[in-house]
Amino acid sequence: MSKPRVAVVFGGRNSEHAVSLMGAGSVLDAIDRSKYEVIPIGIAQDGRWVLAASDQRYAIESGELPVVDTTGTELALPSGGAALVAYDQGSIPVELGTVDVVFPVMHGPFAEDGTIQGLLEMAGVRYVGSGVLASAVGMDKAHMKTVMAAAGLPTGPYVVIRDRDWRLGRELVLKEAEELGYPVFVKPARAGSSQGISKASDRAELEAAVEFARQHDPKVIVEAAIVGRELECAVLESLGDEPAAASMPGEVKVEGGQEFFDFEAKYYPDQMSLTVPADIPAETAEELRAMAVRAFEALDCEGLARVDFFYTSDGKLVFNEINTMPGFTSLSVAPQLWAASGLTYPELVDRLIQLALSRSPGLR
Repeated sequence: MSKPRVAVVFGGRNSEHAVSLMGAGSVLDAIDRSKYEVIPIGIAQDGRWVLAASDQRYAIESGELPVVDTTGTELALPSGGAALVAYDQGSIPVELGTVDVVFPVMHGPFAEDGTIQGLLEMAGVRYVGSGVLASAVGMDKAHMKTVMAAAGLPTGPYVVIRDRDWRLGRELVLKEAEELGYPVFVKPARAGSSQGISKASDRAELEAAVEFARQHDPKVIVEAAIVGRELECAVLESLGDEPAAASMPGEVKVEGGQEFFDFEAKYYPDQMSLTVPADIPAETAEELRAMAVRAFEALDCEGLARVDFFYTSDGKLVFNEINTMPGFTSLSVAPQLWAASGLTYPELVDRLIQLALSRSPGLR
């Protein structure tokens, strides 16, 4: 029997292009080639799909972020039947065959936000991770918080600033945001990897922070600062009928004088530390794990997710956010949480592929 064909798709048209490549490099290293046939597919920053080299490594080198090499063979978008078609300049298109499952190691807009999930649903192709709705809501921090509050998870105060609000009623929305009390954190509503985030301690900083966030997204969220330790938990869907499982919680800390988790703190060496298990009471750990699963189920997630919380000095847990396709290098938080919980990175990759293969395309 032929081996299942797994297309690992990475890159994309957003500021998290390089993060996607770094995760894809780890996935390509970890997939068992005796068990699966692997097709690496890069989406360039201009939107072209290309057949990537299977032995290419993607990492930050000399401070330079990796990008998809566009000199490779171009591919057509998946069509009905999950067939891939290759186009070499001046040659007849060649069908590469069908794909059994797509592993989209992609983050941010036009990727993690339900965009590629919708494309694959239309093509009838199985894929790793959450569906269109969970991906879209999980990407939008404002809608995410609405859903989590409805599910009974404690969330911090926040204000949403939409494009029209900012253009036509800037003074009003600034006053509304100031009612949260300084300091505040200003974020693009639909961006990840801590891009475009600023801390503001007065009106001038607030206005500048909103303008900075709007470089990434015209929809901005302003959050009240919550003083507390940052705890994270990974959730994984069950292969059977059992409920989703939560990893042991970990605590992340910023090193090197950083005030919060920006891009450099997450992806450059020695900028962040992770302690697993987190040094918290056993009953708090169990409460956090239960809340993480509740968040996963409230969003109808599939595959995996990482759920982040604040742990305040008076012992309360406050939901921060859920990430339906978390950073996925072997050194990223979610894989490390599962490794500490007894599931190695290659086993985690295999589990996600098996989960995708076990479900039917379409409504579930």
